[in-house]
Amino acid sequence: MPTPDAFSPSTALTFAFAAIVCAGLLLKFWLASRQIRHVAEHRSSVPEAFATRIALAAHQKAADYTITKARFGLLEMALGAAVLLGWTLLGGLDALNQALLGALGGGMVQQLALLGAFVVISAAIDLPVTLYQTFVIEQRFGFNKMTLALWLADLAKSALVGTLIGLPIAALILWLMGAAGPLWWLWAWCLWMGLNLLLMVVYPTFIAPLFNKFQPLEDESLKARVTALMQRCGFAAKGLFVMDGSRRSAHANAYFTGFGAAKRVVFYDTLLRQLSPGEVEAVLAHELGHFKHRHILQRVASLFALSLVGFALLGWLSTQVWFYTGLGVRPNISLDLSVAAAPNDALALLLFLLAVPVFTLFIAPLFAQLSRRHEFEADAYAASQASGADLSSALLKLYEDNASTLTPDPVYVKFYYSHPPASERLARMPSPARA
Repeated sequence: MPTPDAFSPSTALTFAFAAIVCAGLLLKFWLASRQIRHVAEHRSSVPEAFATRIALAAHQKAADYTITKARFGLLEMALGAAVLLGWTLLGGLDALNQALLGALGGGMVQQLALLGAFVVISAAIDLPVTLYQTFVIEQRFGFNKMTLALWLADLAKSALVGTLIGLPIAALILWLMGAAGPLWWLWAWCLWMGLNLLLMVVYPTFIAPLFNKFQPLEDESLKARVTALMQRCGFAAKGLFVMDGSRRSAHANAYFTGFGAAKRVVFYDTLLRQLSPGEVEAVLAHELGHFKHRHILQRVASLFALSLVGFALLGWLSTQVWFYTGLGVRPNISLDLSVAAAPNDALALLLFLLAVPVFTLFIAPLFAQLSRRHEFEADAYAASQASGADLSSALLKLYEDNASTLTPDPVYVKFYYSHPPASERLARMPSPARA
């Protein structure tokens, strides 16, 4: 690890980074502890508003599931902080870069090897965490339906798809960083956004079917009901599909996928088994509410804007020596003026991706609050296009079937929850109506 001079920008970044990592970890631990304590304190009885609709056993299962995940999350957070510091201030990324420079020399091959090695090592570190979450926690509470063979097959497919898509994108961005001049970041942003829009089109047709089976919705009565709803809402989709979600999990969901003419509606088979036709219609109306209020467009626009700022910031930081040394990496600078230095582009990308979440953690509640507001707006729209009573019933069933606690800690909710808790959401549910 480099030893920057006292009071230099490099030293300031080192201390700021270490301090914010520690502060963020303490904040996460405090929030998780509040959540665990609050849920445990309310485990013995169902909240009065739900007493006639939720059994005590279901309430206690949700509490136990929430507490178990939160406690394991404490270990996961500690591991994440240790790995982050290991990659940066403790010299892990520097050691990996120096080893690959010695083996491959500088150039595109070495840079891609650095990115690839980082991804593989990070995935290997996360592997035990993912296995425990799936085959211990999810299994214990009856949600996991995957066999180890299916899990391994998914892992292999994900690795293959990630390599086939990610490697060319990484190579293009690295090439732009080295060849497109000072404004490379603008060209890279245009490329990134174009590829994201392309993936939104091709994902439903070519990528998602690699992992799940999608069958056209066969229930003619439900199909007619859903089609009529979409016509009332002015929404067109390429098709209505049922996904074999039960092959992997007992959790239920429904979603829109695709972009433009490639949009399609997807129902988990578990959702169709758990909800009545009226409740399915109400859930779909909620999703249509996001389109009606342009929430999806707002999120895409926000992604465009934030990624532009991110690329611009990366463009500047990648030229600052203190950015590398302050985060524990020796930049590839040759002391021999007759020898060209190896490019630092892959190092800059990795350091940026490692550091940004640390500095953006404290603005997360703002995005969570905006997301919860969108959910309330979508609920109101759903109640105007379908049955408010069916929407309330469907949401309560989904909370119960997914073991979502009815008594989360209010502070934890404000910081993390992208969806309002059941008590707030159902209390604000509009009266049943049909437009």
